[in-house]
Amino acid sequence: MTDQPVRLTAWVRGRVQGVGFRWWTRSRALELGLVGSASNLADGRVEVIAEGGRDECERLLAALRSGETPGWVDTVVDRWSPAKGGLNSFVER
Repeated sequence: MTDQPVRLTAWVRGRVQGVGFRWWTRSRALELGLVGSASNLADGRVEVIAEGGRDECERLLAALRSGETPGWVDTVVDRWSPAKGGLNSFVER
């Protein structure tokens, strides 16, 4: 049985802008072999999109909720869907 790629979209609320949160997220995602992006939103949240194996995406989600991020995280809302593809790296936006 193969691990079908999935897409994790996570919206992270807290003090997550201007504290190195996107860079930290990118580093964790690259360590896990994921592709996608971490983007600041106008309302102060960061949107994280990650594609790869389900286990690796779960590990990234756990890291986002770990309390070990730069700044501080109040809430992480996640949504799962099939991978869309077309991504070749993990970038900060």
